[in-house]
Amino acid sequence: MSKTIEDNNEYKWNSTFSFLMAMIGAAVGLGNIWRFSYVLYSNGGGAFFIPYVIAILIMGIPFLILEYGLGATFKNSLSNILKGIRPQLEVIGWITAFLVFLVLTYYVVIMGWDLIYFLLSFFKGWGSNPDAYFMSNIVVGSDNLNNLGTFVLPTLLATIFIWILIWFISHKALDKGISKVVSVLIPLLFIMMAIIVVYALTLPGMWGGVTALLNPNWNLLLDINVWLAAFGQIIFSLSMGQAIAVTYASYLPKESRLIDNVLIVVLSNSSFEIFTAFGVFSILGFMSLTSGLAINEIATSGTGLLFVVFPEIFNVMGHAAYVIGPIFFLCVFFAGITSALAFLEPMTLAVSKKFRMPRIRSVTILCIFGLLLSLIYTTGSGNFILTIADEFINQFGILLAVILQALIFGWSYGIDKLLPVLNRYSTIKVGKIWIIVIKYVLPIFLSIMWIVGIIDLFETQSSTNIIIQLLIALLFVVVPLILTILPSKD
Repeated sequence: MSKTIEDNNEYKWNSTFSFLMAMIGAAVGLGNIWRFSYVLYSNGGGAFFIPYVIAILIMGIPFLILEYGLGATFKNSLSNILKGIRPQLEVIGWITAFLVFLVLTYYVVIMGWDLIYFLLSFFKGWGSNPDAYFMSNIVVGSDNLNNLGTFVLPTLLATIFIWILIWFISHKALDKGISKVVSVLIPLLFIMMAIIVVYALTLPGMWGGVTALLNPNWNLLLDINVWLAAFGQIIFSLSMGQAIAVTYASYLPKESRLIDNVLIVVLSNSSFEIFTAFGVFSILGFMSLTSGLAINEIATSGTGLLFVVFPEIFNVMGHAAYVIGPIFFLCVFFAGITSALAFLEPMTLAVSKKFRMPRIRSVTILCIFGLLLSLIYTTGSGNFILTIADEFINQFGILLAVILQALIFGWSYGIDKLLPVLNRYSTIKVGKIWIIVIKYVLPIFLSIMWIVGIIDLFETQSSTNIIIQLLIALLFVVVPLILTILPSKD
């Protein structure tokens, strides 16, 4: 007789602490370090906290509660949960898990860049012109497909190493692999980031950076794009609707305080990204003072912040940079690896459950497949494709998957069935207001976000961009369809 999750130690947390560290690790990723501070700065500064907190209260917390409830109730993969509700819905579960897996295939490459910079940071190996170094040695190539056949060797080797590392951690039983890693890395991540922020707050010019970050622009509260930015930040920061929370919660024991755990994860994630933002802008304030450039000329997000702006800052920081630099890039790596493990897990559970496959085999197959897909991002055209894929998957694919889940579980399933499981051991209870939010508020807000995002996505697209997006769309429809059609080994 085949084992279920409940009696298979491959799929059990060894403690509630491990689960919390894993969920915090899934939430605290590269975006918390490179994205949130710029979103806060460019969307009203201190005024942005109003839509940010509202987005957490009416979307982040309610949806995570839903996902925890589903995982704890069904102890199954999202695709199997949806199949149980209605067989035709199984494919949506596969699409959701596979979309997150596709994110992992380029997320690993960015982690590879960070690993390279971690090694470079010990001797400032990026030289006097970090921008030129990044473009010439890490993302070699221009914004086209002309260099698709040329691999960037450092990026290729770093990417292969990280896939091997992910396999090494994930192929083990949960209590011997992911549990042990996240229980060490997440506390270390918070300690190291605290060191960086405290040091940043002692730098000359820091107050100019913090003032620029928090200076409130109340007029922007009337701008719908600011509110959409707040809701978008919460969706992607908390990894909402990406089958991660459902999967991780399915490994919990029955007596878990689900709602309490949601609040701990949300509070930890928000505290980390706000705290980090102070550090980032303190350092940008220092850069502004030493370079004579205004904050708005150096404030940016994404890879430009990590691999161009920060190396430029370390170049003028003096000997302290040889300590702060490695700690910073190691922080980014720890945040990345804990998120990467979470991105792989929904597909791992779904494949293992449907095909009655041992964990080691499903993880091995997925890591090999993932590495092959990652190779395209390690070419001279990799950064060009990566940018297009990231925008398309996040604004079109993942957001649509979240909307569909809100509608299915809110209307087809009947989420009032989850209330006993959610409330049984939790200190804080949910009821009618939570049900109304899931059924009405979330679908409306998310649909507005999706429509605005799609209009923005396709307004200025070249024919090459559209072809790449269509190929990605084909991939995240065809593979889940095949996995749905294949007979189950139940």
